[in-house]
Amino acid sequence: MAESPLVLVQRPPTFDFMDELLSRNFPVLTTHHTSSAPLLVFLSRHASSVRAVVSIGRFKIDADFLSHLPSLRLIVCTSVGTDHVDLPECKRRGIAVTNAGEAYSEDVADYAVGLLISFLRRIPAADRYVKSGQWAKCGEFKLGIKLSGKRVGILGLGSIGSLIAKRLEPFGCIISYNSTCQKQSIPYLYYPDVVSLAANNDVIILCCALNDQTRHIVNREVMESLGRNGIIINVGRGGLIDEKEMVKCLVDGVIGGAGLDAFEKEPGVPVELFGLDNVVLSPHSAVATPGSLDNVVQLALANLKAFFSNQPLISPVRLN
Repeated sequence: MAESPLVLVQRPPTFDFMDELLSRNFPVLTTHHTSSAPLLVFLSRHASSVRAVVSIGRFKIDADFLSHLPSLRLIVCTSVGTDHVDLPECKRRGIAVTNAGEAYSEDVADYAVGLLISFLRRIPAADRYVKSGQWAKCGEFKLGIKLSGKRVGILGLGSIGSLIAKRLEPFGCIISYNSTCQKQSIPYLYYPDVVSLAANNDVIILCCALNDQTRHIVNREVMESLGRNGIIINVGRGGLIDEKEMVKCLVDGVIGGAGLDAFEKEPGVPVELFGLDNVVLSPHSAVATPGSLDNVVQLALANLKAFFSNQPLISPVRLN
């Protein structure tokens, strides 16, 4: 392979898990500036040499950012979602984009089931109950709810959604789904819209991509259809839910509860949720295991090697 042009790694300061391996294979520049001016100055010094960007975290890659990199031809995202990338501008510029593919799928599926069990069986509340000394004082602890036999609707039956369904089947859960289209080889019941999915299930699990069509796809109507005993589990993006309406529904008892690993304005979380017993909160950590991080490092490296060798990309993102 010919000498590789520069690879720009854009990441938060502490997200250095990819640095060593990438630097062993490519000339790498790393930027983790928090204000726009230093970043633009940095880019101006190296712009003509940067052919690929590795995006770690949720930095916005918009038309303005891209305009400072005239030689850029590849963006490697370490997330599955690409809602932070201006895909139409990438298409116009002829910039290829890759994502994390299935690197996180198993761990996110595990986490979704974990959130659901944690909520139903009140595991975080039980932990607090014991540690606060309430068990010794009061003895009784509020009953939880069994998972077995629950009707679970999955919004987005891709690699993650399919693995969630596979994990829930042994519990005797009745699985149905809504996705961009009905999958003929899948035995689960298909609902063509999210309102009907919610109306016919005890739980809805969100694991679809965030885009213009799915933003706030779980709105007030969906939550009212889910009902006062219904549960929302979100291991996708925060923007899939109308968060303000969800808070109202949780407070007013319109829905029964939620297990949330994603929020609209991370790391910001609506303060109203902190005092509620019918929510389990998580800091967008469904993907956070050493195994997942190793998977995504290897995938990113494979995409870069394929690109600079003029080979097909491993996990390309469709730009139309």
